[in-house]
Amino acid sequence: MTKEIDFPTETVEEGKIRIVVPKLKAFIKSPSEYAPSKAPVFYNPIMELNRDIATIVLQAYQRMLNRPITICEPLTGCGVRAIRYAKEIEGIQKIVTADINEKAFKLASYNIKLNNQTKRVTVKNTDANRLLANYSRPRKRFDIIDIDPFGSPVPFLDSAIRALKNNGLLALTATDLAPLCGVHPKACIRKYGGKPLRTEYCHELAIRLLAGCLVTTAAKQEIGIRVLFSHSTDHYIRLYATIAYGAKKADETLQSIGHVLHCFNCFHRETQKGLSKTEYPKQCGECHSSLNFAGPLWLGELFNKQFCTMLNRTARQKTLKNKAKILKILSLIEEEAEAPPTYYVLDAICDKLGLPVPPVKHVFNMLKEKGFHATYTHFTTKGIHTNASATELKATLIEALNH
Repeated sequence: MTKEIDFPTETVEEGKIRIVVPKLKAFIKSPSEYAPSKAPVFYNPIMELNRDIATIVLQAYQRMLNRPITICEPLTGCGVRAIRYAKEIEGIQKIVTADINEKAFKLASYNIKLNNQTKRVTVKNTDANRLLANYSRPRKRFDIIDIDPFGSPVPFLDSAIRALKNNGLLALTATDLAPLCGVHPKACIRKYGGKPLRTEYCHELAIRLLAGCLVTTAAKQEIGIRVLFSHSTDHYIRLYATIAYGAKKADETLQSIGHVLHCFNCFHRETQKGLSKTEYPKQCGECHSSLNFAGPLWLGELFNKQFCTMLNRTARQKTLKNKAKILKILSLIEEEAEAPPTYYVLDAICDKLGLPVPPVKHVFNMLKEKGFHATYTHFTTKGIHTNASATELKATLIEALNH
């Protein structure tokens, strides 16, 4: 081990690579402490699944382009993500990565050499936004930019969009779910420009708030957005979207910004498109209680059906430790790609009604038999996307209990 790394480390294997990372146990004094944030260089082993799925998404995108691609990862930590991309994705021309932390820069440099990736991966010791600004000129921009911060990706959105080629792919991780899920609504409004709601489907709203923030940020530069894929896993959300230059594209994208209206009394929900529209129904159409709202946020698709099919095909060709879990997530997402926005959680409804929870499969099958659209969701095992109203769903749920 190089003498420049002056803190406890260990060697781990992830995907097809072997890297040196901080020995996390050495930096915590109590079990409640979040080890990755205490270490001198950030490394989170729990995000391996995130990185696994990212290799699949980026490979599928490269095959769509059918040419060598360039990638930027401006918040590299120990370098695990960039090195995995270099080693596991075909058709990569170069990867530029960076970290403002000098210790991270040294550890990432060591790991790049350890995995024989010095020809394809360049690491710099600089600020993320400064790095992206240096690549904002035409013919210097990247095909893919991956923003995977500790917290919110919002501070990097503007510079990342400027450093992307037309039709380039932007990958975003957000781990600040407390604001996005409505625990700290003021922080969400301040960071993402939209009001959250503490509903049973708050993780879907979180992705829509992040996508909405991306859309409005890009529109200021006359750039439109197309969401290809997203997922909510463990303690974070992940969004993949391509950009398209042009004021017309930006205007078209803004048409899919709006609000989700929600009734906390009867679980009714509806969507209203329009960024500038201020007049919304004040009363629930089913029980006449007051409606609350989330937004402005993205009301367009969260998963492109065709791209999801490509992801499933690509994932089957990969050898990954989490392959079975990934295939399950991708299959669920492919099913819910064309589902209506928001989902119902049976536990929440039964708790409100004081009823036992019936098997989700029974309610699902009965909705289908009644002619409603119904799909499962990757957000929760207890959730169902359906075009049935809240009243119709509750009636179906009670019928399922009586069978």
